[in-house]
Order: sequence, then C-alpha cells, then structure tokens
Amino acid sequence: MNQVALSARIAEIGALRHTPAGVPALDLRLEHESEVVEAGQPRQVKAAVKAVAIGTVAEAIARQPVGSPWGFTGFLATPRNGRHPVLHIQSFESV
Repeated sequence: MNQVALSARIAEIGALRHTPAGVPALDLRLEHESEVVEAGQPRQVKAAVKAVAIGTVAEAIARQPVGSPWGFTGFLATPRNGRHPVLHIQSFESV
C-alpha cells in the first residue's frame, strides 16, 4: 500500500496552473519537524518534501497562507523525469 500521512507546514506554493486536460495543479514544498522514538531513543526529525495537488484540492491549498500547518494525506510517486518521490496530496485538514 502506498499511503502517506504527514503533518507539515506549507513552506512554498507555486502558481496555480492547469494540466493539458484543463485540471488545476499546484506544486508546493512542505516542511515537517517533530520528535520520534527510534531504537528506544528520542530523535529530532526535520524533512522538506516536494508535493503536488490536483483538482479541487489544488484550488483549496492555493488559498492557504505560506507557513500554515496542516495534516496532509496522499501517496508517493516519482515523476517521469525525476529521481526523488513527490507527495501527491489527496486531502488536507487543519492540525
């Protein structure tokens, strides 16, 4: 199963664009910061994640301020011309 749940703040939002089929699309960068327990020890975790939203989710995220925190859910996929996975956001909610 390819499912991701991530609490993060919106670090950057690109301009709302449209796919060749006319569907709204939005590229953004998310930043996560937390503490987790790994091998019985606390660990500070920071991560920057490239993300994309499509359709009504893209339109809704485009209206949110940079720096605002959210809970995102979606899946990971590697772009055709890329090497790193991108989070495809399917939904988001306030945290």
